[in-house]
Amino acid sequence: MHASVSDPNLPLVRRLEAVGFRAWPASSVLYDGSWQVRLTGSHPSKRLNCVVALDPSDHRDIALRIEKAGRRFEAHGRPLLFRQTPLSPKLLIDHLAAEGWECFEEVVTMTCDLTTLELPDTMDHLPTHDIGRFVDADITVHETDPALKPALAEIITSIKPPTGLFVIEDPETGPVAATLCVQDNDLAGLMSLAVRPDKRGNGIGVEILSTALRWARMRGARTAWLQVVSDNEPALALYAKMGFTEAYRYHYWRKKAGA
Repeated sequence: MHASVSDPNLPLVRRLEAVGFRAWPASSVLYDGSWQVRLTGSHPSKRLNCVVALDPSDHRDIALRIEKAGRRFEAHGRPLLFRQTPLSPKLLIDHLAAEGWECFEEVVTMTCDLTTLELPDTMDHLPTHDIGRFVDADITVHETDPALKPALAEIITSIKPPTGLFVIEDPETGPVAATLCVQDNDLAGLMSLAVRPDKRGNGIGVEILSTALRWARMRGARTAWLQVVSDNEPALALYAKMGFTEAYRYHYWRKKAGA
């Protein structure tokens, strides 16, 4: 099992959270104090539809603020989710637990020093500028609902920092891997990396990851980051092999049915 960081670097957490928001932007972002309320009616991604508290000391009027957020999520037809990071107030988490909420899905945020990483001197795959092509590839390799294509295209179009869209294709069977790399000054975020299930274990993951990291480093990025669900052992092994180490973890909270 991947060892958890017991004492995360809070300034680093704050910075990675900030670039993460820019790398995967919600269509609606409001603030209640330091609580960020993220909603995206067109896409069900948990990262795009959750409340994230960004100050450990901001724990006033917890019950009232949860109720207020709940009404907003209900209006958007979304279940109210809280995303717990090392920046979340302890009193908020204690309140959720006491009120019958359940914690689910642990995600590991990892970083890698690009200045010391050994990468090929050449890029085998140049980024595409065709968002439609990339979205089709992403949906194929993730095996997600094609109906989400317009929403995913809208999300990618709304990313403000420079973004590289990478696709590896087989001439006969189509897309086999895809990822996007968002370069935000000296930080580069790897998003939505996946290899088609029937093509895994053939080095394609290393190939597309190396290409994206090389692109980011050529543009001045010094540190790469990514997020992966903690029970995805093959992905964790791949990222560790590439030099990534854990920075912190986050979890989601939802109201138990009937609670």
